[in-house]
Amino acid sequence: MKSLLFSRFLLLLPWVLIVIIVLDIDSSRAPLPALSPRGGAEGGSGGARPPPPRRRPEAALPTIYAITPTYSRPVQKAELTRLANTFRQVSRLHWILVEDAAARSELVTRFVAGAGLPCTHLHVPTPRRYKRPGLPRATEQRNAGLAWLRQRHQHLPPPQPGVLFFADDDNTYSLELFQEMRTTRKVSVWPVGLVGGRRYERPLVENGKVVGWYTGWRADRPFAIDMAGFAVSLQVILSHPKAVFKRRGSQPGMQESDFLKQITTVEELEPKANNCTKVLVWHTRTEKVNLANEPKYHLDTVNIEV
Repeated sequence: MKSLLFSRFLLLLPWVLIVIIVLDIDSSRAPLPALSPRGGAEGGSGGARPPPPRRRPEAALPTIYAITPTYSRPVQKAELTRLANTFRQVSRLHWILVEDAAARSELVTRFVAGAGLPCTHLHVPTPRRYKRPGLPRATEQRNAGLAWLRQRHQHLPPPQPGVLFFADDDNTYSLELFQEMRTTRKVSVWPVGLVGGRRYERPLVENGKVVGWYTGWRADRPFAIDMAGFAVSLQVILSHPKAVFKRRGSQPGMQESDFLKQITTVEELEPKANNCTKVLVWHTRTEKVNLANEPKYHLDTVNIEV
């Protein structure tokens, strides 16, 4: 009798052990939280968890249009490369690159094709009579960019959110600057570093309004500001179709004032960059290249684009 019971016990023992192991595994698993109708987990008395804050979709951001005049010189490709590396990190930026030339150059055409960002490549030559030292530069190129922008948007219904600024290819830009300018309602302004013979120039701000200018050159200018120191709403550009950079009657250093007088007043300016107390763009300018040892005729066995 004892041997019969013992044999049955041995037969049942493996099954008992299996059941114990399964029960132990199930008890170690944490219960899944119940989901509220909105998809969040519910606690005992805490209610539904609030949804995470929504990020502004990229498609809703106003497009930044950057007009860059450029001309042929030894450092041209290097300057454009640095600028493109910055622009590629900015959401919804359209680059309007305007060559000072009678035709598009092969160098800039190849560069634009591989730049990896939305880009419009234009060209217009500066008349020879305006290339004398002391005369304003890049006037025709900036106006060509403005004309393209107006033509592109003239048949589209408003509102057309966007911001325009003039990005010379020898400047250095902080990414924070693009966040600041994107909220421009009409015309926004900020300081510029390494310009005017000073470490920086800036608009003077009191109670959120521009009241004057900290500048090293002609503080009596209506807008004593550098070309890199302001941005304009696309709606302002479209609503002032005749606002351009002037050649006739324009004096050196007055291009910014001549242009801004056509579209705004000092009282309407919008200070950015912590009430114009932070420098987010620098007029760095590349050092003049030393090519004293460059041979007059090409001696290398390959032709390298620099």
